[in-house]
Amino acid sequence: MFHLYFRGRIHGLERMPQQGRVIIVSNHASDFDPPIVASSMARPVAFMAKEELFKVPILKDAIRLYGAYPVKRGASDRSAIRAALDYLEQGWAAGLFMEGTRTPDGRIHNPKLGAALIAAKAEAPLLPVCVWGTHAILQEGSGMPRPVPVTVRVGELIDPPRSTQRQELEAITQKCADILNGLHDLGR
Repeated sequence: MFHLYFRGRIHGLERMPQQGRVIIVSNHASDFDPPIVASSMARPVAFMAKEELFKVPILKDAIRLYGAYPVKRGASDRSAIRAALDYLEQGWAAGLFMEGTRTPDGRIHNPKLGAALIAAKAEAPLLPVCVWGTHAILQEGSGMPRPVPVTVRVGELIDPPRSTQRQELEAITQKCADILNGLHDLGR
């Protein structure tokens, strides 16, 4: 579906480590982003997903099958952090959206510190992965996905923070956000 229906392009996939711990940090403009990013990375990616999704009977089973785990938004969720660390230990990549929610334009405006915190605890590098075009897949009032062009761009690995001190987490988080916004500006 990614390659045929959305005429998907992936740039920089060679930067994705095929083994070892890695935290994928991404922008988020559409419900299509988690499966598009996960299927583009050539290895399993476990994404945090808002806990409300795990209350929808069929959806919860489907997203768990693909490695999603619940997170309580708005507060530090120790069980979600532990789940991310467990997936990393099992050889999965951990995927987090920098804002923790969708943005209408796909850019990062208010990044959260969660990815940097997990990277520091796991001593895992961060990999910026930008999705472009997904904001236009669904039009308001239409349930049918539009065949818009979608591009995935993989940035350079970023070393994990050396500590969990807030100032260092903020610096790494802002660096990731700046890189993602720069990748987004490249467009198709």
